[in-house]
Amino acid sequence: MPTRKNAGPAVTPAASRRPRPSGGSASERRDHLVKLAAELFARKGFQATTVRQIADEAGILSGSLYHHFDSKETIVDEVLSTFLDDLVARYRSALEAGGTPREVLSEMVRIGFSTLEPHRAAITVMQNDWNYLLSLPGDRFAYLMKAEEEVERMWLEQIKAGQAAGEFRPDVDPKLTYRMIRDTIWVAVRWFRPGGRLNTTGLAEHYTTMLFDGLATGERTSQQGS
Repeated sequence: MPTRKNAGPAVTPAASRRPRPSGGSASERRDHLVKLAAELFARKGFQATTVRQIADEAGILSGSLYHHFDSKETIVDEVLSTFLDDLVARYRSALEAGGTPREVLSEMVRIGFSTLEPHRAAITVMQNDWNYLLSLPGDRFAYLMKAEEEVERMWLEQIKAGQAAGEFRPDVDPKLTYRMIRDTIWVAVRWFRPGGRLNTTGLAEHYTTMLFDGLATGERTSQQGS
């Protein structure tokens, strides 16, 4: 970029001042690039982020980025699949560990909230770009729907089991209940800040108290008109 004469010392672009991912193994450099790209996708949106912007953020040439990834779709694929693989595996472990439906659901709530820090960028991308990614030609991102269907099935099984055991109210819709829980957890990524009054564990405990014990005190009264 040309500079004006007598404009003072040139300012080095921010990207060139960042540590370049040149050291370490190829896998470490790749992980570094994925993390940088994930932050850009979360901040700017996947559609608005270009390969050149990712390269600039990493302090490398665009061509160098193609030594690691053939497209930005490949990068976001890695971001999202890593998150979903971790989430689904931990949910499966919670189910395998057993317990009452309330105990299992409580653990699943804790798992969900615990992902807000390590997978913040992935969760943000999923909220903002879910429909766009599913609309892309081919079935590259079809696993998003498959993962969502599996997660929903696991939650519904526990909610229905709790209803059958008399732990949960029989008059609530299991699917609607799951979706309200799911949205509460994932939307929290927009306002939760690490280092605040509550960490993710405290956040999960507060939510499970509200979920199972409610807000009102005393006996539950019907809100239906006569």
